[in-house]
Amino acid sequence: MQVKIDKVKTLLDALPFIKEFNKEIVVIKYGGSAQTDPKLIESFAQDVLLMYLVGIKPVIVHGGGKKITDLLDRLDIATEFIDGQRVTTPEVMRIVEMVLSGEINSSIVSLLNAHNAKAIGISGKDAHFILAKPKEHAKWGLTGTITEVKADVICNLIHEKFIPVIAPIAAGSEMGHPGYNINADLAASQVAKAIGANKVIFLTDTPGVLNADKKLLSTLSEAEVDALKKDGTIHGGMVPKVDACLEAIDGGVTKAHIIDGRVEHSMLLELFTSEGIGTQITL
Repeated sequence: MQVKIDKVKTLLDALPFIKEFNKEIVVIKYGGSAQTDPKLIESFAQDVLLMYLVGIKPVIVHGGGKKITDLLDRLDIATEFIDGQRVTTPEVMRIVEMVLSGEINSSIVSLLNAHNAKAIGISGKDAHFILAKPKEHAKWGLTGTITEVKADVICNLIHEKFIPVIAPIAAGSEMGHPGYNINADLAASQVAKAIGANKVIFLTDTPGVLNADKKLLSTLSEAEVDALKKDGTIHGGMVPKVDACLEAIDGGVTKAHIIDGRVEHSMLLELFTSEGIGTQITL
């Protein structure tokens, strides 16, 4: 009997958070181990379905860098990174779109629909809802910087009770343009801003933002993030993630979260418990 009572208490503990986030949009950047480990993939689908059923409106933006690199290697196509971003030649762009839209996006949509969630796949080229320009063409090729997100496209899907699953590929303005490869973290922050999301959550392969002693920092302000970047505590691959968080909250998103996607049900633990498990960034 006590086990049953404890289960009910767990549900009651989550109730205030369910009330708070009911009808709110939450953008999820889905990547890392959570996207490749079978057990974590199943956990992710269950989390999204539960969020959907309690009235949260999830929007998923996914990455796929490892699968892109693996396929490029198998096809013996050279790939290069500068400052952590892939140089996207026209040949590489074809593979990027093939993997992101053709493989990963459709597999996520199929997974969610198999769990009776109403998911639909879309890339930024669909309805040209994400437009971009070259980041610096001579340096990065078809790696792009987002110039516009047409929020009505995603908002209409949400209104029709769909869970949008977005591949981070943007359209160019020229007729017949092959499109732009967009960093998934930055795509998630731009989408979150445009559609008025309450939260954006980044699933990563780290516990969150760590201090100099490698201990988790559970809450950070924008000023604290800037200070940690300046003294080198935040460095390497964490820099673009916190930059994406800052971009989102500067654009009106209430909170940005960096959480450990290697932990089963990490999104539910972050959203529906007082302690959370990652780092939340606010103004």
